[in-house]
Parts: sequence; structure tokens; C-alpha cells
Amino acid sequence: MAHLQFTAQLHRYVDTPVLDCDVTQLGQALAQAFALNPRLRDYILDEQGHLRTHVAVFIDGQRARDRQGLTDPLGPQSRVYVLQALSGG
Repeated sequence: MAHLQFTAQLHRYVDTPVLDCDVTQLGQALAQAFALNPRLRDYILDEQGHLRTHVAVFIDGQRARDRQGLTDPLGPQSRVYVLQALSGG
């Protein structure tokens, strides 16, 4: 099962579950996390259901590519990390 984890920065603002998901796409894994804590959705996705600008998702060490459709594939051993991206100058 794919393993989904949120970083401590997000946990400071909202309860973030750590879960193992039997899913094949990023959006499905996030949906399971949002089912456990609906408030988490607004921290991760914008009003259109796309990843927020300052959220980064890494799947097996590679940055997720589909920020809008959330269709990046997940394998049974995938490790998914969701974090707030740093910005500034």
C-alpha cells in the first residue's frame, strides 16, 4: 500500500493523518486523508481542487507533476510526502 505522510509544518495548523492507502493515484490518496480530516483539504487544495501554490508533493522522491488533476500514479510501495513549499527572496 502507498504510504501518505504530511510534514510537521502542516501538522501545526491542522491534524494530519499518516496512512497507508490501497490506491493507484495521488488524488485518491489525498481523498482518503480528507475523509479522515475534512479541514485538511483547504490547506492542500484550492477552490478548483488543484494543489495550492505553496504545497509540494513528492512521490518516491520525485515532485508530483499533475498539480491540477492529481493523477500521478502510485505503486503499492510508493512513499508520498506532502509539505508546504518555501517561498520568498
